[in-house]
Amino acid sequence: MIKKIEENLREFVYGGMDGAVTTFAIVTGAAGANFGTNVIIILGLANVFADAFSMAVGAYLSEKADQQLEAKKNKKQVEELESPLAASVATFMSFILVGFVPLAVYIVDYVFGLDLDDGALIYSIILTLIAFGAIGYLRAVVTHINKFKSTLETLGLGVAAAVISYTLGTVLEKIIT
Repeated sequence: MIKKIEENLREFVYGGMDGAVTTFAIVTGAAGANFGTNVIIILGLANVFADAFSMAVGAYLSEKADQQLEAKKNKKQVEELESPLAASVATFMSFILVGFVPLAVYIVDYVFGLDLDDGALIYSIILTLIAFGAIGYLRAVVTHINKFKSTLETLGLGVAAAVISYTLGTVLEKIIT
């Protein structure tokens, strides 16, 4: 199991990080623009599934190209190489799994009618920061790098994306409406 995680860690981390960052950016940007929960959910879900598919296709084609280059360099048959499907599935699944984190509170709020308003954004931020930390930590464990530095780096990148998106959402909402 650990071997499979190590083999597809790049794709898992890349997919999970991108899923969290892009969905978190959609959520924070929409919240900054004062969109309602229903709009945030629609934009978030559309992003999660469309981007997950796009990322999976990209991972598949990239892995396939790498394998074809490697086969040509080592004069191997392409059929002798592993299927690039594993990289694609790892990317897709991690994007969906981690991409749902920023949306989870909004979905629960909508389904159960909790009327969290601004509280939904706060809870979404907390959950997403935990997800960023977990991705950074996982990356460090498998690659044997400094856990604190890796976690902090991942958190910093995620926060930067959220700040940019929230600020743009706030500014554009004032300009456009």
